[in-house]
Amino acid sequence: MKRILISIVIFFFGMTAFSQDMSYYTAEYMRVDGTFTERLAILETIRDARMTGIGEFYHEALRFLLVRSPDIRSNSERAEAERSVIILCQGLGAERYTDAAWDIWQASELFDVAGNAVDGLAMQAALTALGQIDAKALVPNLVQRLDEFNAVNVRSADLRRRTQMAIVGAISALEALKDIRGYRPIFYTSIGHYDPDVKRLAAAALPNIVDDPSDVIVAIIRDPRSEPQVKMTIWNEMLRTRMPDSSKAKVAAAALDIGWLYQTSNRNFQTLLRELRKAAIGTIRQVGAADDSVYTNLERSYYNNFMNSNPDFDEIALTLNALTAIRTEQSIELIHKFLREINSRRRSGPWGNKERRVFEWLVSSIGATGTQSTEVRFLLTTIQRNTIYTAQERSMAANALNALGQ
Repeated sequence: MKRILISIVIFFFGMTAFSQDMSYYTAEYMRVDGTFTERLAILETIRDARMTGIGEFYHEALRFLLVRSPDIRSNSERAEAERSVIILCQGLGAERYTDAAWDIWQASELFDVAGNAVDGLAMQAALTALGQIDAKALVPNLVQRLDEFNAVNVRSADLRRRTQMAIVGAISALEALKDIRGYRPIFYTSIGHYDPDVKRLAAAALPNIVDDPSDVIVAIIRDPRSEPQVKMTIWNEMLRTRMPDSSKAKVAAAALDIGWLYQTSNRNFQTLLRELRKAAIGTIRQVGAADDSVYTNLERSYYNNFMNSNPDFDEIALTLNALTAIRTEQSIELIHKFLREINSRRRSGPWGNKERRVFEWLVSSIGATGTQSTEVRFLLTTIQRNTIYTAQERSMAANALNALGQ
């Protein structure tokens, strides 16, 4: 009967919500002898009336619920309290009521799915509301909670269901708050032990958190605990960002470095690391060298393949293309060094199909750099005139010289 009376009052006065005196509803809700059932009925009636401008009422009601939470004695009362929290947090989120941030966080802890929560929707609503009210001060709390979720592979089907509801709320909040600290835990959610829908939601949120997450991506790539498939996945995430070329260059330098530093006998891991190196080299070709480690590792990519009985010619070609495109003093000197060495090999051997192929690439690369180095010109002239080379090889050297403006 009481709910019917409240509904009639709200029906007549709901349209003037911005000036609505909520004292009557507050008094009814906060009756000491009131039950969780009665309080839920009041909140449902207010919600159904679509009242607005009542953020202060929602906040006071949430505080009161937190104070009365020790009164919960049964599962039915807990379920009613959780449904009340959902209404209150959704209302506070819609009102953008920032003053309620810490109380909303307390509600998420009170009805944490790891505790005695009947369902995960209350925690989800609370966490989602934190994003809606721009609760930036609570980013560390959200990050820590999501990290904790990611660290545990829940076996119980019911707990897994409830946990994933809460995770959806955490993702929503961190995506809305657009803080770089949220990028790492959401990335690990996207590759975690969750249902496909949850992982897709996390993956879709990543590009919206921050334009330039390069520092986080470099940290994950360099993290010795992250296996090659994780490094490769975060590399691919980098390609979806809006980071500037300077940041891409930094990530590429780290990826190439780790591609050589990470030691493993696992064949699948070795394949992934090779693909990571090649992807990084391709990006370096486009955006340049972030630091001198790039030249050291490009030299490694050349030698470790050229001196191998089973070379990856793609990696050699990518390396030379990158050095050619960078066109720095260091990159040109490396190509020149490689060409000097292969010229010595032409005189003393061995000289086979591998050497012929790489020779052609080196001559073409040095000609494309546009260098005005006298040492480079002298070497090309020597090759052009040396009869130990075939006519085709000498012609290639002549073409490179012409490209340099002989």
